[in-house]
Amino acid sequence: MSIPSAFTASSAPEERAAYGRGARKRVSRSGHGRYEVGADRRDPIGVIERQSATRVKELVPIRYGRMLESPFRFYRGAAAIMAMDLGRLPDSGLTTQLCGDAHLLNFRLLASPERHLVFDINDFDETHPGPFEWDVKRLAASFVIAARANGFSSAEQDAAVAECVEAYRTRMREFAGMRTLDIWYAQDDADHMRELMASSMSKKARRATAEATAKARTRTHMQAFAKLTRLGPEGRLIAPDPPLITPLRDLMADSSAGDEAKELQTVFEEYMKTLSSERRHLLSHYHLVDVARKVVGVGSVGTRCWIILLLGRDDDDPLLLQAKEAQESVLAAHTGGRVHFDNQGHRVVTGQRLIQTTSDIFLGWTHIVSGLDGRDRDFYVRQLRDWKGIARPETWNPAMLRLFGKLCGGSLARAHARSGDPVALAAYLGGSDRFDRALTEFAQAYADQNERDFEALGEAVRSGRVRASDL
Repeated sequence: MSIPSAFTASSAPEERAAYGRGARKRVSRSGHGRYEVGADRRDPIGVIERQSATRVKELVPIRYGRMLESPFRFYRGAAAIMAMDLGRLPDSGLTTQLCGDAHLLNFRLLASPERHLVFDINDFDETHPGPFEWDVKRLAASFVIAARANGFSSAEQDAAVAECVEAYRTRMREFAGMRTLDIWYAQDDADHMRELMASSMSKKARRATAEATAKARTRTHMQAFAKLTRLGPEGRLIAPDPPLITPLRDLMADSSAGDEAKELQTVFEEYMKTLSSERRHLLSHYHLVDVARKVVGVGSVGTRCWIILLLGRDDDDPLLLQAKEAQESVLAAHTGGRVHFDNQGHRVVTGQRLIQTTSDIFLGWTHIVSGLDGRDRDFYVRQLRDWKGIARPETWNPAMLRLFGKLCGGSLARAHARSGDPVALAAYLGGSDRFDRALTEFAQAYADQNERDFEALGEAVRSGRVRASDL
């Protein structure tokens, strides 16, 4: 995936820095604090309804039900709404590969291929090139929304955002002075991360971090295997839990699912072609046993997501893969369509490999020629679970939220430095806290907007416009 750039590899750092400072003429650093709702703002519920139109109809109410659990859960499912709002604002013109959905729960502990725990971005469904500040703004607003859910004061909310954005800005300045390969190899190893944070962490926070790290190491594919499968007369199969987990054999009870069943048998073979030769060799030691449709996340509910059970030597040698539908990024319509992929799964994989320091060895993509509704669909494939440590902000005090903000801000800066121009970005951000203060103002304003949109969804359910389920 090529990121549009004003520079060539031979551009001098002075030119790149000058370009970054010049971008302040497009929008000043303080200007990022402004968020105003125009009278012509599109109906936010209409935005998510348009998304739902291409999804599995019987699962869409689950999406709305999950979004209605809290303003933060709504925010997780409303990336398309925020993309619309960000697209209306003046932007810096400084392009990076964006995560596209950089809220705080999309940062977590992950396993590297070398079996080390690292802290990194986890979700790339919406990855797309765009103005760097769109990711920072989505991340900043998520901290205010999470802090409000915990009953934190406005000052405590602002402190978490300021810690996050300052970490982004100061780490970008570090990357601006680093060699290119050093930026590419940089990662946040969990053990090194604890050492760096030790001086600013209380004993309680250090204990919580150690517990989170230990728990992440227990979230293995074997744990998922034990939870999601059962041994029966036909051997080891995925256990049904409808409508959240529905094995393909049960979907096939509907005669219209016959074509889907045949097409899914080719998914594995087509996906393998996107892997390197040694990983294809590794997968050749497994055979396909079972497939099931699984409901995942909040914003993704209703998209097609399949879990694929493979076995190697015997029933105690499993591999669980997830084939998740990839639709066009919510950012695409707001970035001028400068990047095109004929397979949206390929877009996701390429973006992930570009901005994540260490990616799943089984990451690839595939395509189904037609689904149950007769539409062609793109998918990306990865391991279902591998040492993932998930944050629990509802259990945190203000100090822990600030600490997590520091981790997320630094991690996002690393992602953007890999894909964008850290020299230009650092020059734009500068050494003062103007950008930091602007983002705290924006985050508060957008958290207010998110609450209004959350209430609008509730009203849409009460009026019967949409239907919600509490599953």
